[in-house]
Amino acid sequence: MLTNVFRNVRALPFALLIIFATVLPVLAGPFEDAVGKFTTDDYSDTEDAVDAIAISGNPLAFPIISALQDGRLMFDADAKKVYVTQPDGKAIDAETGAPVASVPDSASAVRLNNKLRRHVEAALGALTLQSPDPEKRIQAAQSVFKNHEENLLPAIDAALQKEKNKDAKQAFIEARAAIVLFKDDASDADKIDAIATIRARGDQEALAMLTDIGGDQPAAVSHAAASAVAAIQTRLAMWSWVQNAWYGLSLGSVLLLAAIGLAITFGVMGVINMAHGEMVMIGAYVTFVVQQTIRSSFPGLFDYALLISVPSAFIVAGAIGILIERTIIRFLYGRPLETLLATWGLSLVLQQAVRTMFGPTNQEVSNPSWMSGAFQLGQITITYNRLWILCFTLAVFGILLAMLRYTALGLEMRAVTQNRRMAASMGIATSRVDALTFGLGSGIAGIAGVALSQIDNVSPNLGQSYIIDSFMVVVFGGVGNLWGTLVGAFTLGIANKFLEPVAGAVLGKIAILVLIILFIQKRPRGLFALKGRAVEA
Repeated sequence: MLTNVFRNVRALPFALLIIFATVLPVLAGPFEDAVGKFTTDDYSDTEDAVDAIAISGNPLAFPIISALQDGRLMFDADAKKVYVTQPDGKAIDAETGAPVASVPDSASAVRLNNKLRRHVEAALGALTLQSPDPEKRIQAAQSVFKNHEENLLPAIDAALQKEKNKDAKQAFIEARAAIVLFKDDASDADKIDAIATIRARGDQEALAMLTDIGGDQPAAVSHAAASAVAAIQTRLAMWSWVQNAWYGLSLGSVLLLAAIGLAITFGVMGVINMAHGEMVMIGAYVTFVVQQTIRSSFPGLFDYALLISVPSAFIVAGAIGILIERTIIRFLYGRPLETLLATWGLSLVLQQAVRTMFGPTNQEVSNPSWMSGAFQLGQITITYNRLWILCFTLAVFGILLAMLRYTALGLEMRAVTQNRRMAASMGIATSRVDALTFGLGSGIAGIAGVALSQIDNVSPNLGQSYIIDSFMVVVFGGVGNLWGTLVGAFTLGIANKFLEPVAGAVLGKIAILVLIILFIQKRPRGLFALKGRAVEA
């Protein structure tokens, strides 16, 4: 008996070895087994591995699947090892998370096809459904909505039960509806409810999803989907009109800012200033210089560079305008053809001067943080830079109206506009008013360049892109009438954006030009003709 005991004791290590050999693979858990499937380099095994890792709860799940999506997940088929390479060049063992000195040369990237890429994207979305950041949860839910992977339904239901954020909860509801809609064993009633949820979302993604429903669906489901598609198309068409109207207002604000200075000089002085676009260009380059100076010397003030550029551009462009009036324009009053030719030649000189100083290529002018990005309003996207430019334009317009109404210079300008000879006989120095008016118009063109630098290329040809449109706005609205310029700019801007989708950009501009010519035949003085001798030179 004692011999048997000793024999059993001696056999114990061997028995334990057998037990561990059979039990340890089971105890290793689904995570390690899933990671090992990457080494087979088989698409179906990779898909199974992604599913298992996504629901494992292991902290390495997100880095592994992210690396797979980015092509940074490597496997060594001989050693049966999987590695996650980091963007900084370092690597870790995918099973343990332990750092490794280097990835073997024999390792290869785990392959993906289009189906797997969608699967990986959905898995990443599921992993971020529990993120403490509501924005990340919303992004994850939207990713699930696009992929509508059926295996993510439990994760969506779990996240939906404890979600408190209103926007995130709505995103989860929409994601769940997308999954249910394509779930084979879902009831007709559930699918119809899902269609109602997706219909309420009402964007292009919802329209594409409802359009993709196969024709093999039950009649009630197909009818509900068709009705939802028609409703969404009608709603999107309305939002498209709103979007075009916003684009038109945005373009109109740019045209108004570029034309408002021209309206003043043309109205008061009767000067056709072909160099007005170059004043806009000078303002844009002043913005570039100010921004470069602040970036190199005072980087902490970069967000204020645009605010500093506004008075700087006004002063520089205004001073150049006064210099032009004193040295060229004053000798050409009453000779419109010579004035046009002189200012056109001056515009070429200014363009070449800028090319010599800054080069012929576009210059980079960055948006400050408060003008970057966009936000959604219904189904339209509104960028902050365009919104700020619209507000800025209306503020400039209001300040200019107040200046013309409540200041001595404004009173003198209005007097000269209505009757130059009578104003001169009343003691108004029309020569001084002309110089200040030309400087004011040029200064406003300069601050127009500040705004345009945020939405257009800053180059020596910047002003040429707006000079013809500016003249059209002034003539259409009424020469010298600021309210006419306002109405004309927004009218032409909106009309242009509604014509572009139908006729194209070039034909749309031609159509606008033809309509203006026909309009001027009936109303030569524009929409709002000035009373008195406003067109007197």
